[in-house]
Amino acid sequence: MGTIAAVLAVAAATATACSSGGSGQQQDESQPLEVWIRQDAGSPAAESAEALTKAFTKESGIEAKLVAVGVTDFETKLQQRTAQKDLPDIVINDTGQLGNLVTQGLVREVDREGVAGSGDIAGRAWEAAQGYDGKYYGVPFNSQAFALLIRKDWREKVGADLPKSWDELTELAVKFTEEDPDGNGKDDTAGMVVPGTTTRGYLTWWFSTMLWSEGGDFVKKQGDGYTAAVDEPGSVQAVEKLQAMFCDSEVVQPGASTADSSTTHTVFESGKGGIYLTGPYMLPRFDGTLGKDKYEVVAAPPGAEGSAALAEGENVYLMAGSGNEEGQQKFAEFAASPAGQKIGLGVDNGGIIVRLPVNTKVDGAAERKDPRWDVFQKVYDDSGRNAPALPNWSTVRQISSEGLNGVVSDCSRDVGDAMGKLAGEIDAELEKQEAKG
Repeated sequence: MGTIAAVLAVAAATATACSSGGSGQQQDESQPLEVWIRQDAGSPAAESAEALTKAFTKESGIEAKLVAVGVTDFETKLQQRTAQKDLPDIVINDTGQLGNLVTQGLVREVDREGVAGSGDIAGRAWEAAQGYDGKYYGVPFNSQAFALLIRKDWREKVGADLPKSWDELTELAVKFTEEDPDGNGKDDTAGMVVPGTTTRGYLTWWFSTMLWSEGGDFVKKQGDGYTAAVDEPGSVQAVEKLQAMFCDSEVVQPGASTADSSTTHTVFESGKGGIYLTGPYMLPRFDGTLGKDKYEVVAAPPGAEGSAALAEGENVYLMAGSGNEEGQQKFAEFAASPAGQKIGLGVDNGGIIVRLPVNTKVDGAAERKDPRWDVFQKVYDDSGRNAPALPNWSTVRQISSEGLNGVVSDCSRDVGDAMGKLAGEIDAELEKQEAKG
């Protein structure tokens, strides 16, 4: 038995034994649902999730209890409940976690055509709910894409136009670094704000948009599986440009190679960095700390091979072992419906759990009365790209992040050689996942 097959066999036994249901277990449509979301208790986002569950209960008559599980220990607590054979009924979590959940046997398959309103859900969002085997294991709930936040006042100060390519973007970053755009007479500004840490694969997460735009990739389809692509010419050239940002033009903020997003958020809002590739969820925070008149939101420029932007989101996962599978599906359908999506936008309380609506009947920018959100929506619609549907993409993301971090932390590293080594490591991981083409 192969590695993945063995994991699935063990996990399937675990999931079947979960306390509240499983294959062949008695179902009770009146049984309350336990709903988990990856948000901190008491936060505005948790309040929106609470409003969503209450609205569902009012609409369906099925009681739903929200549990806001902290962002930092979500996976740990979910594994604890897995060991206890007592999974929650619903988990709202990242699309990037789908492979982990599937290989552990913790989620039920979803019949896409059997989901009420499925035709109104964006196709790209459905792609992010699809596993390596082509089946669906979640119902889309929230989507997002990444765009550039650029200090408008700095750009005007240095007399630059909006960049039309990644090379021009780097040139703007150089001006922000060298020409004292804040006018304080000090050498204390960085052009590009980069979360370059290996933690949770942040560097890969940030670099994906640039890599794909420049014609590179981490993996590519080959036969019935995938093979590493980081050592191909387009990928190597993109990584060389990344290394140059750290080592030649030195446009990234100090400590970028170990910075996570909590650090980079602070760098941008404190006036120490001028260009930040990030998601729409940061707009409310930066409007309050920096001021919305200070920065502009624009799509990342096309690279050598055109435009591409990392697309992500969250799914409603129907957890294995529930005693109320009918209620699980009804909750997922409500969450993806126009009513559920509008609650998740957080217009009334600022608790954003739906960044870009997955339901095409909802216009998020119009609901928020803020056209900047439409920039992100157009990026998602026109050039958004999901991570590959590997059995476990998060592991490959982590491996690639460590390889990329090696070339930006050591400027003497030869990129071609480093990417050749990284390709070997990725291929070895694909073999372990039985996904090597």
